[in-house]
Amino acid sequence: MVDRRATASLALLLFFAGVVVAVVEMIRDFPRGPVVVVLLIIGALAAWHAVQRRGYVRYILLASFALLLIAAIVVVLTGERFGVGLVAVALLFASVGLAGRVFTVRVALPAAKPPKRAVVVWNPKSGGGKAVTNNLADEARARGIEPIELRLGDDLEQLVRDAVASGADGLAAAGGDGTQALVASIAAEHDLPFACIPAGTRNHFALDLGVDRDDVVGALDAFVTGGEHRVDLAEINGRVFVNNVSLGIYAEAVQREGYRDAKLRTMLDTMPDVLGSTPTEATSELGWRGPDGAAHEGAAVILISNNVYRFGVVGSGSRPRLDGGELGIAVWAPSNDGGGRSQQWSAADVEITSTQPIPVGVDGEALVLDPPLRFVSRPAALRVRIAPQHPGASPTANLPTGFFDFVRQLFAVAVGRA
Repeated sequence: MVDRRATASLALLLFFAGVVVAVVEMIRDFPRGPVVVVLLIIGALAAWHAVQRRGYVRYILLASFALLLIAAIVVVLTGERFGVGLVAVALLFASVGLAGRVFTVRVALPAAKPPKRAVVVWNPKSGGGKAVTNNLADEARARGIEPIELRLGDDLEQLVRDAVASGADGLAAAGGDGTQALVASIAAEHDLPFACIPAGTRNHFALDLGVDRDDVVGALDAFVTGGEHRVDLAEINGRVFVNNVSLGIYAEAVQREGYRDAKLRTMLDTMPDVLGSTPTEATSELGWRGPDGAAHEGAAVILISNNVYRFGVVGSGSRPRLDGGELGIAVWAPSNDGGGRSQQWSAADVEITSTQPIPVGVDGEALVLDPPLRFVSRPAALRVRIAPQHPGASPTANLPTGFFDFVRQLFAVAVGRA
């Protein structure tokens, strides 16, 4: 407790020191600071309009963005007190780093009896070969877990179902989130414990479960000495997903030829269709209802997630919990004035309509599904095992929701009131 209070106190001290240094420097170096802010704002507007255009207009806008960014950097670097500005930034970064430690959560999950015949399905290609590099198969055997390698041409679902039919009483998946979702769905179907082995590329599901993404081998301990708790799954037209389903820009991009080889370029080529004045029919005809029940049509981005994501500066892109029994719905729709409107809410189910098949990205996998798309949450559907040395909770589980709340709670910890 003393260490946590001391860390919170130091984080607050560094934060206020950084703010004071930054404010004093902006006043002493006036008008250099405001000029930099204006240049960055105009540059951001140029970049925003660039992604909505094609041809020479896009290149002119992108060139303008680059020139404005360079100009802002030059203004900063030519200041006589550039070093003082770096000190302010360093103080603020150090403060955020320490504050993150204050709000880090580690959960001691209830002990669970190890399965008698656990299996781990592993993909040697996932994550650039993480499973191979970490000798996952040998490490699994050393723990009494049977490794099942997924080879080219194998039917993953059939492999898992055959393992269950042969007596497997614990299922683990070492691969991307699409693999995790399929194995988890079968584990939930048979009420078997499931372990997420972070051998994929990004391992979003592992992160929000509280699995240490840098400890591939240690995650196997979930079936040896791990604890258990239940988390939710979600479905789209009966298909299970563990993270999210995207519609709009990303979903349109992943359908296009060449996406895997040139993701950024494909995304840029997709944006004018979705954000510009002539969006694709599939995107413009997406029908959905807002949190007030009002019907809407047309959206550039719709994200339906298994529980709610945090969006913002701190903890963005992570879900504080996976046992809330709800879907997260986030919608961004462009407007005629070049701007847009965004909404985020939660619900137990949601439906998306259209007059034609809808491109979707389900846990990163490109699909085209017939409407309507019906999403439902499956509360407490999955028994998850987590290794005892891993956090056992999302990194954002205890993070305050806003800036002022963040400072208030940090102060509460520092003075011993938390």
